[in-house]
Amino acid sequence: MKKVLIVTTVSGFLPQFEKNNVKLLREAGCEIHYASNFKNPIYAFQEADLKMQGIRLHQIDIAKSPFKIRTNLRAVRQLLHIIEENAIDIVHCHNPMGGAAGRAAAWLSGRKPYVIYTAHGFHFYKGAPMRNWMLFYPAERLLARMTDLIVTINREDFERAQKFRLKAGGSVFQIHSVGVDRKRFSPKQEKGENKRKELRIPQKAFHIITAAELNDNKNQKVIVGALAALTQQDIYYTVCGKGQGECRLRELIREKGLENRIRLIGFRTDMEEILQTADCFAFPSYREGFGVAAVEALLCGVPLIVSDNRGTREYAVQGKNALICRADSTEEFAQAINTLYKEKALRERMAHCCRDSAMKFTTEEVEKTMKEVYGKALAT
Repeated sequence: MKKVLIVTTVSGFLPQFEKNNVKLLREAGCEIHYASNFKNPIYAFQEADLKMQGIRLHQIDIAKSPFKIRTNLRAVRQLLHIIEENAIDIVHCHNPMGGAAGRAAAWLSGRKPYVIYTAHGFHFYKGAPMRNWMLFYPAERLLARMTDLIVTINREDFERAQKFRLKAGGSVFQIHSVGVDRKRFSPKQEKGENKRKELRIPQKAFHIITAAELNDNKNQKVIVGALAALTQQDIYYTVCGKGQGECRLRELIREKGLENRIRLIGFRTDMEEILQTADCFAFPSYREGFGVAAVEALLCGVPLIVSDNRGTREYAVQGKNALICRADSTEEFAQAINTLYKEKALRERMAHCCRDSAMKFTTEEVEKTMKEVYGKALAT
């Protein structure tokens, strides 16, 4: 029996995004270990649920910031102990610091486990700030030498990773996101009216939804600014998610006098129902490696209003399933919202295209590639 250690920086990441990979590993007869900072869950989950699945949990004191050097060095030592103590055969790591600590520990271990790193969006990309290139690009080139297989979730990162020097026999794969359940996320209009009542959204109002962590990069503030610039009083905005930027976002909403039309409702596990209430889905991030939440909206037949970045370019097509704006342009987002608000026929045409445009990002499609990835690892 192969023993696999999954490493993430944020503990809720595995139940939120890696459930299908866990399923594949269990089907292959693997013993699964999960190391993360369980004191820092961004996504709600129950540790008991993971334990019931037979996953062995390991607390590591890892931090998201690369500047918390002492903390992250302690995480490397903790991971090294986990690898040695549990005779780990394969390390599959995620997130920048999870990827760095996991690969460093595997490299230092006498066991020399097979190492997979899933890059959910390199922090260096076309148009990224110079500091990102100076900090993350050299680090990733060095860490690639400790890696057997890199998995990327967009084309730009795939092409970049192919230029890295990996361990002997190393390879790079691309998946289309982490896979979205097309049965769970599908148009179900019968749920929309009751959910609108629950969310306190008037039945005839134009409803915008965003699902993302509340932070500066996710850029929810540009939608707040766009609504403040529009005169219509029947446009409502619901933000699903939590994060360190919540207080600043609430303060901005108060400053703009929009408390009655903007709802911050926290992290939700019923997005497939909430999306039934949406007239459009806003995804205004400055940077996205991909953006699963937007694909979930597409599968529910909800048109997008997105910022132009390498992640949204994977699925957003101007005028077909999305309106695309510059991330820093309140005016462009206001214009896009106004267009979908006024042009119901356009909104309906786009909604008709949405689901078909997202089918290649479903669980079934991603599973084909991940079976090949794990097949290589398990064959060693």
